Amino acid sequence: MPEGPKSARLLPIAATILGLAALIVATGWLSGPAVTIDSVRLWLSNVVDGTDAPSRGGFEDIVDRVKPAVFGVSTKVLEEEEENAIILQEFLQEFGEPDASEDKPEGFGKREEELQEPKRPRLIKNEGSGFFISPDGYAVTANHVIERGRSIEITTSEGKRYPVRIIGADPETDIALIKVDGSNRFPFVEVADRPPRIGEWVIAVGNPFGLGGTVTAGIVSAGARDLMPKGYSDYIQIDAPVNQGNSGGPTFDIDGKVIGVNSAIFSPTGGSIGIGFAIPAETVRAVVPQLKQRGMVTRGWMGVHIQDVTPELADSLGLKQARGALVAEANAGSPAAKAGILSGDVITALNGSPVRGDRELVKAVSETPPGTVVELGLIRKENGMTVSLKVEQHPGSGDGTPAEEQWHEQPDPGPAMSQLGLTLAPGKDIGPNTSGVVVTDVEPGGVAAERGLEPGDIILEVGGQAVNVPSDVDRALSNARAGSRHNVLARVKSGDSTHFVAMPVG
Repeated sequence: MPEGPKSARLLPIAATILGLAALIVATGWLSGPAVTIDSVRLWLSNVVDGTDAPSRGGFEDIVDRVKPAVFGVSTKVLEEEEENAIILQEFLQEFGEPDASEDKPEGFGKREEELQEPKRPRLIKNEGSGFFISPDGYAVTANHVIERGRSIEITTSEGKRYPVRIIGADPETDIALIKVDGSNRFPFVEVADRPPRIGEWVIAVGNPFGLGGTVTAGIVSAGARDLMPKGYSDYIQIDAPVNQGNSGGPTFDIDGKVIGVNSAIFSPTGGSIGIGFAIPAETVRAVVPQLKQRGMVTRGWMGVHIQDVTPELADSLGLKQARGALVAEANAGSPAAKAGILSGDVITALNGSPVRGDRELVKAVSETPPGTVVELGLIRKENGMTVSLKVEQHPGSGDGTPAEEQWHEQPDPGPAMSQLGLTLAPGKDIGPNTSGVVVTDVEPGGVAAERGLEPGDIILEVGGQAVNVPSDVDRALSNARAGSRHNVLARVKSGDSTHFVAMPVG
C-alpha cells in the first residue's frame, strides 16, 4: 500500500509520544489535577500534525511580502586584461632572458611577441542584487556592483527586465542609488529605523550566482565590524548564507524591514561559510537622501591625523585611561589648525559626548554638516580644556577623493622592557633639509618592528622634545626611565603622514 512505508515510519514516533504523554498524565495524577487528558491531547496536536512536520510556520509570510521588492542586477564592465605582461614576466623570471650573443630557444621570440601583444578589452558580466525603496522606482544596491558598468539592467522577481539610471553613488560606504523608470507601482520595502540586536533572526534575499529570488535565514552574529580602514560604516555580521551575487541585496528583520545591505563575505573558498557582512540601515538612511538630492555625499572635515590611544600611548601621555583620539598632526590651514589643536592633544569628547576612539570621532565628524560649530574636549599635557571648531567640507568630498580624517591603526605592542632593535642616523646625513632622526634599519621581530617602525621613518620628537641625533633619543628614553614611565611617546613621520608610537624605555 502507498501509505505503508510512511505509517511504518510513524510507529516509533507515535510510540515515543504516547509514552511521554502517559508519563505526563501519571505525573499529573501524582502531583494534582493540573494535567488532564484534554490538555495532553491539545499538546499532542501542537507537536505533530500527522505529516512528520512541525505545525508552526517559518518565514514564508515575511518572504511573500518582501521578496517582490528584491531584484537581480546585471552589469557589463569593460575589462582591461594585463595577464600577458604578467605571464611574460613570470616566464623570464623562471627561464631567464637569453643574451643577444646566445642562440635563443626555438620559438622564444615568437612566444615573447605573442605575450607582449595586448589583447582587446572585453565586456564581462557582473551579477548583484538590489531592492526598491519607493513605488516610483528608486532602489538601492551596492556601489561595487554598478561601478564602471557600461550598461546596467535589473530583473524583477516576475522575470521582467528594466534598464536603470544611476542617481548617485558613495564609494566610501559602498551604497548606490539607482532609478528604474516605467512604473509608479513597483513593490517596495522600508529601511529599519533601529539597529538590530545580536542574536535576532534575519532573512537575506538576493541573486547569488545569478539565481534570483534566493532566500536564506540566520541570525545577527555581531555588530560594529570595522572592515574598511577608511570607511564610514560599521558592518553588521550575519550568518545567513550569502554568496557572490548577493551584494546589494537586503537583509530583513522578522518585521520585514531592511536592517542591512549585503556587501561582503569572509571566505577562504569564495563561497559562504556563514560569515557575511551588511551595511547597516543607519548608514543607508543617512546616505540615500544625499544621493537623491545631490548625487553625492558631503561630509564634515576637521583636517587632523589621529589614532587610537592604546594602553602604551596612555602610559606615555600620563593618562589614566586608554580612550580618546590622539592628534598626531593638524593639517596646515585646516579647521583643526585654526582652532588651535596641537600635535599630542587627545580629543576625549565631541559636543559633550565621550569619544572612545579615533574611528568613532571620524564617523561623528563626517556626519556633521559643514559650517557647524562643535565643542571638542581635549587633554593637553595632562590638563583638560575645551575648544570650539567650525567643521568644513572636505576638499575632495563628493569627487571620489577619500573624504575622511586620516588615522593610523596601532600594531600589536611588544614586550615593554625588550631592546628596541633600531639603527638610527641623524637626519642631516640623509639630506641637508631633513630634520629629526632617520630609522636606517629595523631588527625583524624586534620591538620597534612590532610597533610599526620601518626603515626610512623619521623620528621627529621623543617625549615631547625634538630629536636630531641618535643620542637625543637615548637621552629622552633615559629621562622617561627616571620618571618611572614604561613607555615614551615618539612622533614619527612615515611618508606623507605623521603618527605617534609608544616606545618602551627599556
